[in-house]
Amino acid sequence: MTAAREHELPVVTAPRVGVPWTLVALAVLLGAVLVGLVVGPVPIGVGEIARSALARLPFLHVSSPLDGAQDAIVWELRLPRVVLGGLVGGMLALAGASYQGIFRNPLADPYLLGVAAGAGLGATLMIVNGASDGSLFLPLAAFAGGVVAVAAAYLIGRSVGGRTTSTLILAGVTVAAFFTAVQMFVQQRGIGTLNEVYTWLLGGLSTAGWRDVATILPYVVISAVVLLLHRRTLDVLAVGDEEARSLGIDVTRVRLLLVAAATLGTAAAVAVSGLIGFVGIVVPHLVRLVVSSSYRVIMPLSIVVGASFLVLADVIARTILSPAELPIGVVTAFVGAPFFALVLRTTRSSG
Repeated sequence: MTAAREHELPVVTAPRVGVPWTLVALAVLLGAVLVGLVVGPVPIGVGEIARSALARLPFLHVSSPLDGAQDAIVWELRLPRVVLGGLVGGMLALAGASYQGIFRNPLADPYLLGVAAGAGLGATLMIVNGASDGSLFLPLAAFAGGVVAVAAAYLIGRSVGGRTTSTLILAGVTVAAFFTAVQMFVQQRGIGTLNEVYTWLLGGLSTAGWRDVATILPYVVISAVVLLLHRRTLDVLAVGDEEARSLGIDVTRVRLLLVAAATLGTAAAVAVSGLIGFVGIVVPHLVRLVVSSSYRVIMPLSIVVGASFLVLADVIARTILSPAELPIGVVTAFVGAPFFALVLRTTRSSG
């Protein structure tokens, strides 16, 4: 019986990520990184950046062509911003792909269970009480709010006796609505900080530094490792719980583990970047449409493509209205909203 079922589930035995697609994705990421380092008010060429990088390596005795100000611009301003954008974009894309597999819903995104609402409330409380964008307490409060919101959604789902994905999703919607209402109340009480709150909510990397990179790196690495190790399991869960149980998978335990890992990474990303929408929907679907429908392929490629997407979106956000900056959430929404409509139309047609 088990062998027959395995034969009927070709998605479980889907091919691994092919070398050509891997090389293409890495080439796009490299191009995005170079664009992020080169583009800016101060023109600095790729060759100059390459020589400056070599000059930083020991024993090569290469002189840097950059002066002190240019060196600081590249290595202390642009590079941490590019690295942080890559980490946030890759994590949001991976979490989105994971949620879509966990809940068998192609429209699921990393904010499904209330992470966005919880993080927004935590950040709003800090901003209203005097914390600025550079404050260490702002990302900590956003991270804590996101984790608390998802924990509340899970506890509410369990309290009503439901273990199904639909119950958990409804609990997430309930918690998100409540946290959003509280956030609106707090905003009205601190009307003088309204502009700062909305700036954070729309997302951005303008204050990115190496401290932010160090803050989220452990969470992103742990979350990514856990999720990637379970990508085969997601292929089985995408077919159905009964099929997964017949193959010896503890569905409830695995789903809880994957939700916790995706939430941890998402909360960390949101804590330093604000609420950046559509990355978790656009990127996994792009990989699914172009490459493969197997999560063994979607998840690793989503990390690379998501990182490239957000780095390029950040370049647009900081240059299109230069010297002012456009919130990066506006750029991702401009790309993601039409794509979301396309996905919705495709899903409806296939249904």
